[in-house]
Amino acid sequence: MNSRRDFIKQALIATTLVGLSNRGLPSVLDSIVRISILHTNDVHSRIEPFPESDSRNGGEGGFARRAGIINKIRETSSNVLLFDSGDVFQGTPYFNKFGGELEFRLMSEMGYDAMTLGNHEFDNGLEGLVKALTFANFPIICTNYDFSETVLNNKTLPYNIYIKDDIKIGVLGIGIDLNGLVNSRMYGNMRYIDPIVAVNTTSTFLKNEQKCNYIICLSHLGLSYDTDKMSDVLLAKETKYIDLILGGHTHTSLERPYRFRNKQGKEVIICQAGQNGVSLGVLDLYFEKRTRKKLTALYTTKKNNNQV
Repeated sequence: MNSRRDFIKQALIATTLVGLSNRGLPSVLDSIVRISILHTNDVHSRIEPFPESDSRNGGEGGFARRAGIINKIRETSSNVLLFDSGDVFQGTPYFNKFGGELEFRLMSEMGYDAMTLGNHEFDNGLEGLVKALTFANFPIICTNYDFSETVLNNKTLPYNIYIKDDIKIGVLGIGIDLNGLVNSRMYGNMRYIDPIVAVNTTSTFLKNEQKCNYIICLSHLGLSYDTDKMSDVLLAKETKYIDLILGGHTHTSLERPYRFRNKQGKEVIICQAGQNGVSLGVLDLYFEKRTRKKLTALYTTKKNNNQV
């Protein structure tokens, strides 16, 4: 209930700036589009919940419960997008036994719209990843991994576009530098492209050529580091057209998004939802229907536990 009151308050303030406040509350609400962005990261093959005896996450996690949360959200919102930011693989015997097949089958049944690759997606090599991908009915988006000289050629997308209630959303995916992190035999002739170059090139195309109203980056770079290592925070500051970064790799639980200014002084939101599917991140975006401009964004995390 509080979140709804917060939305109405923020939406009314925002709509004043675009000349809608004189229409009255019902008219204002009718002129607003809500799009719910759901996201996970670093699920690490946590198919079943943690045992109740686990000292940190007892009774939490699990694909079935997450599916229940997602289905409830879809019952109340017609505009839902569901993404993952990598490291779906590795962490329980399910991956050792099935090599990623089970994870992708379940994600397909849950209706994931896309994911990007984490470093652990390469744990069975490119051939193992190709085999597992036959069970994924959603796209793998990789903007800065060039697989053209590998068996993964033409099996990923550099970007994808989704349209919800006439709002055009461009999505790209950025992976971490695998050099020194993953045995080179596991990724072969894959070529790594600088994330800033890849993001600026592709997001400029999505904004100017494809006329996207909002651009999301699925990232497995990690939130931030004490060094100059490429991260979500650096990416947000050094790019031009990204509106939202859904992160992974550092297993960071953000109850509130980070907000930064990009090279053009516009806001970039960064979200990350911990690890092992313990939480589902939910970002509700509100757009003015006529102009397709974003008005406000409200973030919550849905705990995936035995109370669901």
